Amino acid sequence: MTEGTFRPSAVPLVTVDPYFSVWSSADRLTDDFTRHWTGQRQAMTGLIRIDGTTWRFAGRVESSVERYFTEPPAMEQTRLSVSPLCSAYSFEAAGVALDVRFITPLLLDDLDVLSRPASYVSLEVRSTDGKSHDVQIYFDVTGEWCVDHPRQSVVWGKGENEGIVWQRMSHAEQNYLNKSGDDLRIDWGDFYLCTQSSDRVRTYVDSANIRKTFARNGEIVAGKSLGMPLEVADGKPMMAVVFEAGELGADPVKSLVVLAYDDIYAVEYFGDKLQAYWKRNGMSTMEMIAEAFSDYEQLMVRCTEFDRQLLDDALEAGGEKYADILALSYRQAIAAHKLVIDLNGDPLFLSKECYSNGCMATVDVSYPSVPLFLLYNPELVEAMIRPICQYARTDAWTFEFAPHDIGQYPLGNGQVYSENAREGQMPVEECGNMLIMAAAVCLAGGKVSFARENLDLLEQWTHYLLEFGLDPDNQLCTDDFAGHLERNANLSVKAIMGVASYSILMAYMDNDVESERYLSLAREMASKWKILADDGDHSKLAFGQEGTWSLKYNLIWDLIFGTDLFDEEIIHKEVEWYLKQRNEYGTPLDSRETYTKADWLIWSASLATDRDDFIKLVEPLWKMINDTPDRVAFSDWTDTITARQLNFQHRSVVGGFYMKLLKEKGIK
Repeated sequence: MTEGTFRPSAVPLVTVDPYFSVWSSADRLTDDFTRHWTGQRQAMTGLIRIDGTTWRFAGRVESSVERYFTEPPAMEQTRLSVSPLCSAYSFEAAGVALDVRFITPLLLDDLDVLSRPASYVSLEVRSTDGKSHDVQIYFDVTGEWCVDHPRQSVVWGKGENEGIVWQRMSHAEQNYLNKSGDDLRIDWGDFYLCTQSSDRVRTYVDSANIRKTFARNGEIVAGKSLGMPLEVADGKPMMAVVFEAGELGADPVKSLVVLAYDDIYAVEYFGDKLQAYWKRNGMSTMEMIAEAFSDYEQLMVRCTEFDRQLLDDALEAGGEKYADILALSYRQAIAAHKLVIDLNGDPLFLSKECYSNGCMATVDVSYPSVPLFLLYNPELVEAMIRPICQYARTDAWTFEFAPHDIGQYPLGNGQVYSENAREGQMPVEECGNMLIMAAAVCLAGGKVSFARENLDLLEQWTHYLLEFGLDPDNQLCTDDFAGHLERNANLSVKAIMGVASYSILMAYMDNDVESERYLSLAREMASKWKILADDGDHSKLAFGQEGTWSLKYNLIWDLIFGTDLFDEEIIHKEVEWYLKQRNEYGTPLDSRETYTKADWLIWSASLATDRDDFIKLVEPLWKMINDTPDRVAFSDWTDTITARQLNFQHRSVVGGFYMKLLKEKGIK
């Protein structure tokens, strides 16, 4: 991130999966409590005592809005830097500097580490004035992290295991996978705060009131023994650790916290309760946490190198502001998924359609997210497609086209979108998405065997597109918030690229005759599209609707795949048109409204052959994130005039921002 110039709408802190994802929605870490991506408070508080005076570096001391409390002064926040894997804050006060780093090592080429539900909080303190200082650091997290709402009650425990001091808090009623929905938090499983054993470390499970005694005199004075279970709203239970830095000089003193969450059971998958991927070989929670500590140093080296390389690539591809966008979106794209294995031992990478409707494994949410995963691990794209193919083979799915989803997170027991009514489906959309993703996996080095195993479905969906895709009837596409649209020109492009994708798959099956036949059919469709969509200096929103337009983001696959179905002139005219339609905060999605979709805007910008044109189209998106008053995890649906969020946040579709990088590096 460009330090000092970019203000994220929200800062990722602890980002593991849809339930274990906590952000800062403020300019400074001391301005507000931290929050789950849904906006509900899941607080952490950080205090530092320097020579007898207490300062805040995270959150607040008083947890009740009804009560007044004179908060300790906030340290001066001197730096915030967001890289793909780390959010780093620097603070100064009273001759002391404190660096706080939040790292979740979501390394896509290492699924064991990727799925490990452990996130690091690194604390490093040093003297800056040449003097010695007596320093203590206090850090806590509340029971809010393991309940859906604060009127639920928690229980807790603590102990030490092979050099690791652990504290655990859990909802008192362990009813695994008890409900599904969108604006929900987890209320089962176990939440951990862990540190390494040392005579300089003290840990506490108590009421949040102990913050006040630390703030006043540096001592933890335990109140009346808390009884279990305890309601979160009334008892304010939390887990805390105090690090004694001692007489601090210029040499830094480092401390490390691991926050971990064992959900016990992660999702329900067609009636089976599945555990997270990291558990597949029987690893226990304490073994997982121990590995998190033992791997820390080498993981930091790997994370630093990954961040450096990714940001260098982004800078070269699209400039500093594009690099900022990729840095902010990386952890969100992954944390909107859960990685599990099915009963056959195959990985499933299951998305939650966050702040949309909570659907699970949604095809038209996976489709925009795949550029990131094609770049770094195409196996994860296969793991997105797998549950849809499995569902399409069941008796419950009666349609000839591809499904939209497999349920509502975390219950994947069958499609919930539009209650399976035909008029509410996205037939051309989902068929095209599945075919394009399948072809992209093969081209990116994925397993051809997976496509071969599902070739019957892929062929069926291709034939559907051949019959109904060129001139679609009145139906929804992925931009369903815009409503039904007949003769959707951009949806037609998707159908054409879906047929071309089947040609690519046929080539991987060593069937050159069929490959050429389907490519020829795609060319014929593209030739007809050129006539139907032409509106002079741009293409139409819908066939027959002169004077309209839309972002033709689906065209990007013609360039990625190298199929050359659409003339360079068409693509050049589109880019020139998008540049003319720019508002302060981006080019609108189409001529009907002033809103845009950030993922589709970057796909459309990636059509540009001139790097400067790409930058001109993407910079307004950077400005939107920087200026928006809506302090939420990256929203992909915003207004191009006001910078306001329309809906959607924390969605996996931000993985689509990597499309420009995919185009530059190549898929083959």
